[in-house]
Amino acid sequence: MSVHRIEVQTRRQGLVDVTARIQQLVDEARLGEGLCTVMIQHTSASLTIQENADPSARADLEGWLSRLVREDDPSFTHTSEGPDDMPSHIRAALTATSLSIPVLDGRLALGTWQGVFLWEHRRIGSKRRLVVHCGG
Repeated sequence: MSVHRIEVQTRRQGLVDVTARIQQLVDEARLGEGLCTVMIQHTSASLTIQENADPSARADLEGWLSRLVREDDPSFTHTSEGPDDMPSHIRAALTATSLSIPVLDGRLALGTWQGVFLWEHRRIGSKRRLVVHCGG
């Protein structure tokens, strides 16, 4: 069993592929079979498993969620950190803050076109912290 903290620097809103970094921790844990749990320690970013081959799929997801939770909603009262903060909290609540991924034969048991992504919901980038637990 191993638990690690990793930091991911985001540059803007959008999906950041963290699959290789997570797989590296599975490799270091020498985990043949088990479970890898990833949690993000933030309320304005999230995690998802999504299409990793065609970037247009990610762009469509980002655009759809931005239309669903708009920044110009006059009913938001939490505005002290800027107009993108409350929408970021809602977007994170609608997605996931943790993922559990089986490990088989030492590899994350992802499908052919799947990757693990950190989803930055704020307009500007930030240093995001993930906790990764690998156990058999």
